[in-house]
Amino acid sequence: MKKLFSILSLFLFCYSCATPTVINVIEPNDNKLNCEELSAEITVANKYADEAQEAKKMGKPHNIGALLFFLPGAGVTMKNVEEAAKAAQDRALHLNRLKEKKDC
Repeated sequence: MKKLFSILSLFLFCYSCATPTVINVIEPNDNKLNCEELSAEITVANKYADEAQEAKKMGKPHNIGALLFFLPGAGVTMKNVEEAAKAAQDRALHLNRLKEKKDC
């Protein structure tokens, strides 16, 4: 039981090292946003995409630490980076479509 708990704790610790934030593509109140708010949300989505791409660089301290101390952690981080970048791009596309529908 102790061994199982240790393995589970280690897995959760390594999974938490995946740094980029994965945002929701569609938020419940997106249709209620006006043109200025949509533009602001697009800016935020682009910021998250930039952060994800920045976290992808292997020279970053968290990536170096993952490579030195726990190699699978680097793989989890790279997978999380791809998910975060895709979600941010999809969110920006969704918001741009809403802007087009509202003739912004």
